[in-house]
Amino acid sequence: MAKFEVRIKGDFDSVLTTIEKGILSGSVSATLEDKSDFQDENIRCSVRVFERFSYWGSNRVSLNVTLFQSSKDYLELSAITSGGSQAIFWKINTIGEENFLNKLKEVLYENQKK
Repeated sequence: MAKFEVRIKGDFDSVLTTIEKGILSGSVSATLEDKSDFQDENIRCSVRVFERFSYWGSNRVSLNVTLFQSSKDYLELSAITSGGSQAIFWKINTIGEENFLNKLKEVLYENQKK
């Protein structure tokens, strides 16, 4: 499991669209498995679950992304990967998970430069 949390500036819808498009175009095997959206007067929260095949582990890995906004000044993002290990009792070979998470970081970095 790999985890990444960050506070960023940007338009909620624009950042969410950038994440979705960036992850899905970043791998031929990437899919958006499911999503959930919540909104109140001042709060927004979106959850996205992506999967892709990891050549390193010869298995599928998942990336769960939560984007949360409770203020107009910033967004909170939490991303957690799972599924990349082949071991029964210990986590080994988590390279696929880390690579999936790094793709998200790339997408966010490119978006923040704009």
